[in-house]
Amino acid sequence: VQLQASGGGLVQAGGSLRLSCAASGRSFMNYVMGWFRQAPGKEREFVASVRWTGGSTYYLDSVKGRFSISRDNAKNTVNLQTNSLIPEDTAVYYCAADRLTQQLRDYRQAEYWGQGTQVTVSS
Repeated sequence: VQLQASGGGLVQAGGSLRLSCAASGRSFMNYVMGWFRQAPGKEREFVASVRWTGGSTYYLDSVKGRFSISRDNAKNTVNLQTNSLIPEDTAVYYCAADRLTQQLRDYRQAEYWGQGTQVTVSS
């Protein structure tokens, strides 16, 4: 099983980035797919998640209205559109997957992890 994250970069405050997570190695039909982030010296935190079947989405309060998570069944990818970025969004972003939880808000529950992709927002 592999989760391949991409799309990070350096952007000015107010800008946008589209992160993608390519999933392979098994069917994720009954999984919830999530994005987490970790800033230096801070604990990894939940950002957003989506249920592969049904498409229900969940967000960290501070990103609601700015970030949008979606899944592409044909390409087996999960995307995180990040808009109106602020310096506080700077972190390494990770994608994750789990089949047992409803929303995957706790990073300790994730069954699979992708490698991180760095997002840096300059002021």
